Amino acid sequence: MSFFPQLPSAVATRQRRARLSPALRAYQYNLLAYKRTWRGSVTTTFLYPVLYLAAIGVGLGHLIDHGSNQAVGGVRYLWFLAPGLLAGTAMQIATNESTFPVMAGIKWLKTYLAMLAAPLEVTDVLYGHLAWILTRVALASGVFLAVMAAFHTVPSGWAVLAFPAAVLTGAAFAAPVMAFSATRETDQSFVVLYRFGIVPLFLFSGTFFPVAQLPGWLQVVARCTPLYQGVTLCRGLVLGHLGGWDALGHAGYLLAMLVGGVLAARVTYRRRLVQ
Repeated sequence: MSFFPQLPSAVATRQRRARLSPALRAYQYNLLAYKRTWRGSVTTTFLYPVLYLAAIGVGLGHLIDHGSNQAVGGVRYLWFLAPGLLAGTAMQIATNESTFPVMAGIKWLKTYLAMLAAPLEVTDVLYGHLAWILTRVALASGVFLAVMAAFHTVPSGWAVLAFPAAVLTGAAFAAPVMAFSATRETDQSFVVLYRFGIVPLFLFSGTFFPVAQLPGWLQVVARCTPLYQGVTLCRGLVLGHLGGWDALGHAGYLLAMLVGGVLAARVTYRRRLVQ
């Protein structure tokens, strides 16, 4: 029999929360907020991959293949397209979550400032939000891979590694875009970012057609982009055509983007949030 009285449940709950790391507390805020809005994203999370693969992969792919199973890159067009869309979707979600939500945290809703009023540091706010963005990317990537399996576009067992590859692709965009967003005063810069950055990358980084079909100088530019690295990595893993050293090279490029973005975000967040 214990000589110490049991703590009330409310006190015990507060003590458990106090043991959470500060960055995890910032992550927990985003998770709790998402519990109120998740229904609005379920439809698009499931619907977008189905529409993309059905309309472009199956519909347009039927015209491209012309009865051949090796029309694009030695495979059917649907097989070529699906892993590229997986990486492209990871980029889009990471960018979406790294632009307007960051500005809302700094300027509109000021949730970042509220977190800093608690015993949280700037890096805690940054890491907590980045972890949440990668959670969103992971959820969408997992659903996309499941839809790809339903469309029979995962011929290789290495396709399971396309999941972390897609998350890494999203991370390579999330961190630098967060660093950029923290320096903005209005959301007009995000329009420019999407129009002259994200959309061209989505269209010309090997997602819909091989970059070898681009003009010579544009091929060089395309191969240097982070989305091309993610598309090639995901496609090679899904199809089982990627060598080990090539995979490490693409993953290393994306990891360097992530690390550089985090270091830049630490500077821009501190300059913006610490007066």
